[in-house]
Amino acid sequence: MKFKPSIKPYSGAAGGWGSLEATTRYVLDSKKTLSNLRNLLRVNKGRGFDCPGCAWGDDNHSTFSFCENGAKAVSWEATRKAVEPEFFHQHSVTTLRQQSDYFLEYQGRLTQPMRYNSVVDRYQPITWNEAFSLIASHINGLADPNQLELYTSGRASNESSYLYQLFGRMLGTNNFPDCSNMCHEASGVGLKQSIGVGKGTIHLEDFEKADAIFVFGQNPGTNHPRMLHSLRHAADRGAKIVSFNTLRERGLERFADPQNPIDMLTSKSGQISCAYFQPNLGGDMAAVRGMVKALLENHRLNIASDKPGLFDDAFIAEHCAGLDEYLAAVDATRWEHIVRQSGLSEIQLRQAAAIYQHAGRVICTWAMGITQHKHSVATVREITNLQLLFGQLGKPGAGLCPVRGHSNVQGNRTMGIDEKPPAKFLDNLAKHFNFTPPRVPGHNTVEALEAMLRGEVKVLLALGGNLAAAAPDTERTARALRCCDLTVHISTKLNRSHLITGKEALILPTLGRTELDMQASGSQFITVEDSFSMVHASEGVGKPISDEQRSETAIVAGIAHAVLGDEHLDWLELADDYHLIRDHIEATIPGFTHFNQRCDIPGGFYLGNAAAELRFSTPNGKANFSHAALPEFVIPHMNGQQAPFTLQTLRSHDQYNTTIYGLDDRYRGVYGQRDVLFIHPDDMSALGLNEGELVEIETLWNDGVIRKVSGFKLVSYAIPRGNLAAYYPETNPLVPLSSFGDETHTPTSKSIPVVIRRCEQTDSQRIA
Repeated sequence: MKFKPSIKPYSGAAGGWGSLEATTRYVLDSKKTLSNLRNLLRVNKGRGFDCPGCAWGDDNHSTFSFCENGAKAVSWEATRKAVEPEFFHQHSVTTLRQQSDYFLEYQGRLTQPMRYNSVVDRYQPITWNEAFSLIASHINGLADPNQLELYTSGRASNESSYLYQLFGRMLGTNNFPDCSNMCHEASGVGLKQSIGVGKGTIHLEDFEKADAIFVFGQNPGTNHPRMLHSLRHAADRGAKIVSFNTLRERGLERFADPQNPIDMLTSKSGQISCAYFQPNLGGDMAAVRGMVKALLENHRLNIASDKPGLFDDAFIAEHCAGLDEYLAAVDATRWEHIVRQSGLSEIQLRQAAAIYQHAGRVICTWAMGITQHKHSVATVREITNLQLLFGQLGKPGAGLCPVRGHSNVQGNRTMGIDEKPPAKFLDNLAKHFNFTPPRVPGHNTVEALEAMLRGEVKVLLALGGNLAAAAPDTERTARALRCCDLTVHISTKLNRSHLITGKEALILPTLGRTELDMQASGSQFITVEDSFSMVHASEGVGKPISDEQRSETAIVAGIAHAVLGDEHLDWLELADDYHLIRDHIEATIPGFTHFNQRCDIPGGFYLGNAAAELRFSTPNGKANFSHAALPEFVIPHMNGQQAPFTLQTLRSHDQYNTTIYGLDDRYRGVYGQRDVLFIHPDDMSALGLNEGELVEIETLWNDGVIRKVSGFKLVSYAIPRGNLAAYYPETNPLVPLSSFGDETHTPTSKSIPVVIRRCEQTDSQRIA
């Protein structure tokens, strides 16, 4: 398909006719129009299938419960287009490597197991038994089980994830790098330290009861559009929505509900944010600290005037620890530091504080704009500090809401996809399955790539995902994958990772969420967990495009059977009947009592959250204030000098994670292209550059490695001076593997120190 690149500022609201038109186009383009329309009516409904897109909760009151990007995900998966063996016969891996990520995935569904033949540089068909035997020969030949990495995508079901981690631990490793390591790790780490639970504390229904909703580092219009319905309904009933985002994003400004006839038949659209602040990249912690400083001042003024203080003293006294140390840290933080680091004025932060002060029930919600910085854990804890001061936990309409990405990334962690598993979880596995699981922490994603580069890893198994494109430092990531003896990818579609092979490589084609999963005991359903700790059953309905495709659960069981045999477990029996897997989950993971029976509950069932019940599983049994100081600099200084620009990577609207649905970014006015760089117009002028000129972007880092990409078109945008934005994975080559968050190893993809220069031609560094 050919596209005419253009930049046309978008004047409409998010959603509305633009969303409806895009949804229709993608359904038609799938070549399965009627079946996909039927599929969409079953998304997130009853015993239909859970959307393979984001992890936002299901609204069971709507006529239909999918968004534009959910429709793209469903249509993209349920396409008639297929990548047959003949395709690989016609295209060498070297040739395919030069194609774009959009081209690769647009070819359609993978239909048959394929093995890479390095002699002819092509993938060739292989039987399932041959594939399993090859994997078993490599794994059983390892000198140490820690020479194996078990990577996981957030779309894997609870059942396949549970078997996957069980297989790895029976083998003897905790090497479970996953997509959460690269995105949301700071939320789990920070919340566990503060309140003892690494998940959000609210229900979806709390958005209907909040007086104010503070949105940090989040673009729901593109990344989880169903959230816009919740925000719009809250705004319509008078709740104050306050957004902190470096870029102006249409979905946080205005939204026209495609399910509302008045919105669709008139020019009416609802305002979302009553106040919109644009902090510097990495400046959110300083912004929240400024709000608290203003609120603390008002609190003390009230007390001095014999009025009630602002803070919830009873809540703090009963449930919290560390208040004095925190308030001392707030007092020690100068307004000058707050303003410089946040990029917001004292007046703006006092305005935000006033809205918070006058709201009885407040939700704070955030996403990757918060979690992909060096000081992300401290920022998550600072947001939590604010909520603790006012007792905004454990009551309707209030709490903490980290919004995660893929539709089961939270469930993966619940199932044990964790390189640092809790001791109690390992104890439960040991007792129930009668084996000794490993206790030494395994590798997260960055550590896994570094171990590959050192030659310490021989085999990579990837349960979904696209590691080569998703990971930072593209050239080094590619080199790491090539160091492996065997790379195995369980995938629905062709992607970049299949082309960055180990010495040997396999592609194993799997069923998608939308498709009928027929096993020996009959049709199977799987389960997933959303961002609100709700567990849903999901049962596909579509006929698979190929008889050779297998479910993720069956593939994992087949690998485990080939490698371990049936000494501890009859893996193939579990693949025949997923009810048996859920029985094991019930026996080893708290919250899953009567798991199989509760899968029939309409809308799913709630796992529970101790912190939401004001029970804090921290060492001291309290919710703990963090007294971390603001970082001196949010971006590292190189040779004592601050970088002239800070770059963040982000998604386009026609994208979900590394899946590129199209080349448009409608809400930002970009069409038919992806190599663009968003910049403040005054920064462009100061550099003597013009709109549409091509530039190269180079990272300033301290390891002697040159990291740059070229041929990026300048686009004027509403973004603070000194801040830049561009799409990933195109700009992943700029993110150093050694630049990651404190306590998380999450790549700092939202705070890359860079310089930009005029260039005359593009380069191909980003195609590893």
